[in-house]
Formats: sequence, structure tokens, C-alpha cells
Amino acid sequence: MSEENNQYTFENEAYKKTYWHTCSHVMAQAVKRLWPEVRLAIGPSIDEGWYYDMDAPFAFTPEHLEQIEGEMRKICKEKLKLERFELPRAEALAFMEEKGEPFKVELINDLPEGEAISLYKQGEFTDLCAGPHLDSTGRIKGNALKLTACNAAYWRGDSNRETLQRIYGIAFPKKDELDAYLQRIEEAKKRDHRRLGKELGLFLLRDEGPGFPFFLPKGMVLKNTLIDYWRQIHKKYGYVEIATPIMLNRQLWERSGHWDHYKNNMYATVIDDVDFAVKPMNCPGGMLVYASEPHSYKELPLRVGELGLVHRHELSGALHGLFRVRCFTQDDAHVFMTREQMKDVIQETVRLFDEVYSTFGLSYTIELSTMPEDHIGTVDEWERNQDILKDAITGMGKQFVINEGDGAFYGPKLDFHLADSLGRTWQCGTIQLDSQLPERFELEYTGEDGQKHRPVMIHRVVLGSIERFIGVITEHFAGAFPAWLAPVQVKVLPVTDRAEDYARQVAAKLEELGFRCEVDERSEKIGKKIREATLEKVPFMLVVGDRDMENGTVSPRRRSGEDLGAMGLDAFAALLDGEVKGKAIK
Repeated sequence: MSEENNQYTFENEAYKKTYWHTCSHVMAQAVKRLWPEVRLAIGPSIDEGWYYDMDAPFAFTPEHLEQIEGEMRKICKEKLKLERFELPRAEALAFMEEKGEPFKVELINDLPEGEAISLYKQGEFTDLCAGPHLDSTGRIKGNALKLTACNAAYWRGDSNRETLQRIYGIAFPKKDELDAYLQRIEEAKKRDHRRLGKELGLFLLRDEGPGFPFFLPKGMVLKNTLIDYWRQIHKKYGYVEIATPIMLNRQLWERSGHWDHYKNNMYATVIDDVDFAVKPMNCPGGMLVYASEPHSYKELPLRVGELGLVHRHELSGALHGLFRVRCFTQDDAHVFMTREQMKDVIQETVRLFDEVYSTFGLSYTIELSTMPEDHIGTVDEWERNQDILKDAITGMGKQFVINEGDGAFYGPKLDFHLADSLGRTWQCGTIQLDSQLPERFELEYTGEDGQKHRPVMIHRVVLGSIERFIGVITEHFAGAFPAWLAPVQVKVLPVTDRAEDYARQVAAKLEELGFRCEVDERSEKIGKKIREATLEKVPFMLVVGDRDMENGTVSPRRRSGEDLGAMGLDAFAALLDGEVKGKAIK
């Protein structure tokens, strides 16, 4: 392979996956050289690197991973050729049985009858694999690979099967690329919202309620400020707000299609001998609200928002801080419209998304998810709706990629993947075009011709889950929220005991003006107060001493360490007000 050819760089996604997949084989070979008794399972490439599941008679430690890395570098220097060959099924089974690889035997038995079995050989090591691979282990830069973790994993994801050890790794064509990646990972660890949530007093995660977060006073300030902004921006775009019940009967969920397509993720109960389900989404309740009164074409598009508390049954192993929970507030909305309004409504919704995401300094890419196998509605309807989404986006000069077969069961969707300050992406916003639920709920409006017509609708969220979005922006800002979002916007720090009364007067005036303020009245040195307020990531510290008392001033200091110099309290209040109202990102 020519390294000069752009086809063989990480800019080519297929080559990157092939590179990482080959690394997984090199890692497996290294393990078998060091500990021949280890039994191998599977070793695919993933979004970032690769993993290999293994059954070992001991627990892998960081010291073991260092040994494996060293052996992998030797294998890379050996420049072993990777050769693909096939065996008849019976011979492949005998080969893996002789090698003592029961997981490989099981995989072969699950392959279709009559097919030759594909294997790859590199030196003394042979593995069951369909490929593709690099042509030589020498293509891998041994000084630019790293084994990053080892976790437990069930064989084939089944908790009733064997518990294996999963070793993760990452590699790049150049050492400086690996160094940059590892530095980014270390920065991500510092920004972990679970750690910051605890340190900053935002939320709790308890074993008594796995997947059900507890919000603390400062976390509630953050959450409510975010919700206030949501209401402000939706009022600007002409939305009305509703609230629908948290629990509705099974018949409703069957009518909407959720029972057939989503019941394994729903919590159910029985009330007065009737089956009920706690809502995993807000849509059916929104349908009932629309159907509760007659509508005219003059009302459309009708934009209806809901901050609905929803519950979804997630497996315990999938729970992750605020990113994957069992209970969250979905910033949902349903827009009912005529068919002629569809393109305009979609573009209007994207403009709302643009305004919200830019407020947080988040860029995005768009993915169009098309018809899944498990769907309702005709193929013609799906294709027509997919074309409308495409036309709306391209008409705004925006690009998108296709995500085949990943649409909602009732319609195609546009997913918005946000990029944070570390370049990581998060799927938050979505616009789902739906002509199925209006049909199922027999929704109507009276047209200009005086006749009854069926509306179409979009389901859309901009933040997605309020809780998850808080996790995203906590990591995006590393807990240093902009002044308009920060739970505590100002901390007043008296230099001496003499200045405490003045500090309380300053704080009272700022609170009267609507700012969130605290006073540090502890008998500590001012340097320690400043350090601790900085660690608490408070946007502004007001240092007040004897001179400030005499002159009626304050001495503002940003958490970045920038000293703004002495100024009048009114001048500082005006500065803070400008940043809060302007939603400045500092």
C-alpha cells in the first residue's frame, strides 16, 4: 500500500477501520504469545480504536496491558504478512477445536451451512475473520498505539453467558496523533460531568434509584435557567406550551403504535383492572390535546411544546451519569401543519435550532435517518417524506449524511449531532416527519374549502433530554458555565472582618437586581477565598476591602484570573447585566 496515496490515511474511514481491526489481531497475537492459555472471543474495530474479548484464568492489570503493548510493538517490527485463506466448515471447526478456542467454534457453528470459512494468518497466529486487514503488521506504527482500558463483558452481550475481559486499544499512523488523542482523553476525564456534578453540587446519582438523578439546589438553578431560556426562545417562535399526564392506558399506546414497537422500554402497571403505562414519550398525549377541539387551516402551523417527564426502561449496564438515565425531561414539541407548509416549518425549526446551539457555542452535523424494517406506513409515504426533509435542508444550504434504516417507526428524521469544545459529538436535536399518527388518531382541520383534511406533523426536540443536555454542557464548559447559566454568578469576598457588613450590602444590592450572589464570610485569607471560588468556577469574584468601603467600590475578578480593577457597584452590575442578557460565552 502506498502511504502517499490519500486512500491509505485516516481521512478514509474504511482505511481507519481496517487499520484498527488489524491492530485487534496484533493484540490478540501478543496475548497468545504471552499467555497461550487465554481463549479468544471477538475483536472488532469501534468508533475509536478496537477491543478484543478474551477469557483468561487471571484478571488483566495495567501491568499486563504494558506487557501486551510491548509484544505488539515487536510484532509490528516483524512485519508479518497477513494472509487470508478459506477452509471448509468441518476443517475450520476441527482447526479451532484443536487450538482450544470454544468461542470461535461457536461462531463457526452459527455461520450459514455450505459456506467456506474465512481466516487470516500472520506468522504463527491464525484467527477466524472476514476481514479486511492491512497486508502487513509493519503498516502499524508500534510507537503510536496504546491499550486504554480493560472491562468485563458478557459473551455475545448475554448476562446468562460467560463473563469475559474486554481490552480496549487505540492507534494512529503518527506518534503525535496518539499523544494529542491521549491528551484529549485526559481532558475529557477532568470534564466528566459525573465528577463535576458532585464537586459543584449539581446532582446526585444513588444506588437507591439507579438511572433516576437527584438535582441539588445549585443543579436546580442551572436546570430552571435552562428551562427559562427554552420557554423564552419557543415563545419567540410562536409555540404554546402544554402538559400531559405521566401515565395513560394501554389502549392509547396500542393506538399510537408504541405498545407494539416500544413496550420493552416502558414501565407498566394496573389500575382498576386496566393496564396503564408510564409515558416513554409525549406524542400520544399531544395527539389527544389536538383532537380535543376543532381546528381551522388559519391556526396552522400549530406549534405545541411540552417539557414532559418521561420514563424509559434502560438496562443497568447502559446507565451513564446524566447521559443515559431512566427518567428525564424531554423538551418535546409537535407542530401540526398542512402538507403545503411542511418545507417552511422544517426550515423554521432548523433556524430555531441554529439560534439555540449557537448560544452555547455548539456546531453540528446533520444525519437523515431513513425507513427501518420495523415501520408503519407505505414505502411511497416514506420516500415522499424523506424527499421533503432533503429538500428543506439542501434549500438552506446545509449538508447531511444518510443513516440507512434508522428512522423512527412512524417516519424519517433529521438528527443533529452537536460538536463540543473537545470535538466530541452528541446527538441531541431531532426533527421527525410524521403522517402516521395524525392518521391513527384521525386528526382533522377545516380547510379553506370548508372540507375536513388530515394534518401532517413533526415531532422535534432541540435539547433532547434536559438532563442529558446539562451533562453535555457541563463537559463542554468544563463546569465553568457562562454567567447567565452559572448557579452562582458572583461571590463577594471580604478581605477582612471589617468589610463583612459592606460585603453583605453589596450582595443584597446585586440580589435585588436579580443576580445570584453569595458572600464568603469565613475567617480565611483572601488568597484562599479566591482559590476556592475559582475552583467553584464562579464567573465573578468581588474582592472588597477598606478602600472599597471608603470609596463605595468593588474590585471584580474573573475566574480566569483577570483583574478588572476597582469600579462602582453600578458599573459592575451593568457589566454583569450585559453578559447575562447577551448570553455571553466567557
